[in-house]
Amino acid sequence: MKKVLIVDDVEGWRNHHKQVVEELIESAEIYTAECAKEAYDLLLQGVPFDIIITDMQMETDFEPKHAGEWLVEQIKTFNRYKNTKVVIISAAYNIRHIAQILGAECIPKSTALKCISAYKEIFGV
Repeated sequence: MKKVLIVDDVEGWRNHHKQVVEELIESAEIYTAECAKEAYDLLLQGVPFDIIITDMQMETDFEPKHAGEWLVEQIKTFNRYKNTKVVIISAAYNIRHIAQILGAECIPKSTALKCISAYKEIFGV
């Protein structure tokens, strides 16, 4: 069973990602967080996530970085998450550049809304 963490400050987006994950990954165990801090607390608990999906622009506590950018940097510091697929789904104009620098996958939110194949490609299903 794959464990998936979905991090987004907008409930509609959390629900959208959850619906896509449920459709693509059989018997996925899905966790959600409303902000980077809440997600980080889950990471500290050591839940063995296989996939982490995060928004980029959430709480402003980490400026000048985006909260999602900070979160991905934190994920990379945990040895237990070295094989975890990290996916940034954001409306940020420079999302591809940021994801590349962080060593993460990305899907622009405009694509995420209309193209389930983008999720399929990244999830490898």
